[in-house]
Amino acid sequence: MFIDRPPVAPESRGRLLRAEARHNLVLAAPLIAAQLSFVGMHTVDTVMAGRLGPVALAAVAVGANVWFLTFIIFMGLFMSVSPIVAQRVGAGRPAAETGSLLRNTLLLAVTLGGVWTLLINLVADPVLDLLRLEAITRGLSEGYLRAISWAAIPFCLCFVMRNGCEGNGATRAPVVAGIVALLVNALANLPLMYGYLGFPALGAVGTAWGTVIAVWCMTLVYALLYRVDPRLRAMRLFAGRPSLTPELREIFTLGVPICASVVAEAWLFNLGALLMAHFGGSVVAAHQIAINFASLVFMVPLSIGLATAVRVGQAVGAGDAVTAVLRGRTGILLGAAFAVVSAICMALFSRSVVALYTGVPEIANLAVRFLMLAAIFQLFDCLQATTNGALRGFKDTRVPMAVTVSAYWLAGLPIAAWLSLGTSIGPAGVWCGFIVGLAIAAIGLGLRFQRRSRKAVFALNRSAIPSVLMP
Repeated sequence: MFIDRPPVAPESRGRLLRAEARHNLVLAAPLIAAQLSFVGMHTVDTVMAGRLGPVALAAVAVGANVWFLTFIIFMGLFMSVSPIVAQRVGAGRPAAETGSLLRNTLLLAVTLGGVWTLLINLVADPVLDLLRLEAITRGLSEGYLRAISWAAIPFCLCFVMRNGCEGNGATRAPVVAGIVALLVNALANLPLMYGYLGFPALGAVGTAWGTVIAVWCMTLVYALLYRVDPRLRAMRLFAGRPSLTPELREIFTLGVPICASVVAEAWLFNLGALLMAHFGGSVVAAHQIAINFASLVFMVPLSIGLATAVRVGQAVGAGDAVTAVLRGRTGILLGAAFAVVSAICMALFSRSVVALYTGVPEIANLAVRFLMLAAIFQLFDCLQATTNGALRGFKDTRVPMAVTVSAYWLAGLPIAAWLSLGTSIGPAGVWCGFIVGLAIAAIGLGLRFQRRSRKAVFALNRSAIPSVLMP
């Protein structure tokens, strides 16, 4: 039930917007660091595998991409934990009650992690057969996948505990856990890959075992933080015995649509990379440079979107419709502002950025061209990420799923394939497809947020204003 608020004074709107922007960014800043440390684990593996030669690098790239296709599924599913926890916090429900939900979700995570481990081991052979790799590369890729499958359970546990932290607003915990995992990953890779300290030199497969060790360490760090952090300790996460209760259905009710949305976007970019392979190695390299930099920049709006989901969810849980709408709009505006700034910087400094990756003129010129197109799609990517976050705060996931899947798979991917393979545009057509898909998603999600906002405020049935914005 929504609470009543006094009418808003027009001169107060700007002040409230600025205050909420500060609260959002304070919440988002640690998430940006956490996301970068998380992405950094793969970067470390790639850089260290490069020292072993092109075969090892190719094996790690193939293994990591196949792993990622399943990784994104389970990550998306457990993203539902954040808005669920946020709404409980906003509603003032007992922390121990929320802790009981998280404890039961951890048991679900172990169960689904086991399924994930089995899935990777079952699909490794048929998927690698389809890729028709050279025998040595295929063997290393298979070893990589079978090794990293042991990270499935700890990854699922981390997904639950991280989203539990975010829903509570304890966003510094993921930073600590992420940094520890990044350092452990790098340190574990050294003996496992190169055979230092008496360990066998496992080469490319060693990077997978390094990731397994790092993720288990990250799990232990989260468990420790849930015992020592005052905000997290109040939930008494490990105070009882977990069970698979009916309330866990909400994880799937919200999580499956979120999963479908993030999978649709991630697989759009993966299939786009496969389309680029049609044009040769130089084009693939240039595409990889542009998409890698764009992905790093995307960590900012993604984190703002995660923070927005928490802020909106807590307001919805408190029954304050107008605050929820204000927080959603603020997150979207922050995304739009960052989109404009990042797009301008990409356009102005594209050649300087590319110079950090390569000095080969042929590849550099193509990468600059792709990065200019990335500046355009950055505008829409930031908007769809933050708008999606605002909608998740309302636990609105089914319509956004329909919007994003349609945008990426019925528009973006077919257009990318047609323009790149069926016209003279060539590889740039793939990026044009990205732009179209993201633009449709951003517009569709924006319209959905407007409708959801009107519905929420209408439920209140009177004008209202949040007089206090809680940090």
